Amino acid sequence: MKSVTVSVDVPQTPEQVYDFLDVMAHHVRFTDHYLSGWSYSGPDQGIGSCATVTATLGGKKTDVTIEVVEADPPRCIVERNVSAAGRRLARGTYTIEPLRAGGSHVSFTYAWARAPLADRLLAPVVRATMRRANRTVMRRLATELARHVSAAES
Repeated sequence: MKSVTVSVDVPQTPEQVYDFLDVMAHHVRFTDHYLSGWSYSGPDQGIGSCATVTATLGGKKTDVTIEVVEADPPRCIVERNVSAAGRRLARGTYTIEPLRAGGSHVSFTYAWARAPLADRLLAPVVRATMRRANRTVMRRLATELARHVSAAES
């Protein structure tokens, strides 16, 4: 299946964005519209940081394990996602690039490595659903970044 990429420009520096995204517990703040029941294992941040969540998309619920498997501060965080009892394997990649005028361009790419037959048969619908959910993630990320950085500077 083709990957899905969404992005947003924010006024925060790449370092501020990376530091926020690096803490797995912060993700609940901008993904709780479709991910719930967060439980954590491993370190709080960095490679090995892990969460188990319930994803509710398209009227279906599935448990997902999300683990940070690569990190390149302040440019990139890569997560491995396992769901559908191991039948769905994907990578979620946050890429953070500085903007010339200041701030950062943040993109998130969800790329399937393996998908259940139903996902593959309904690929256009699955991709559209993921794109819509993750566009909301990016808008909410921008809001939460502003709150987080503002609170840290107070």
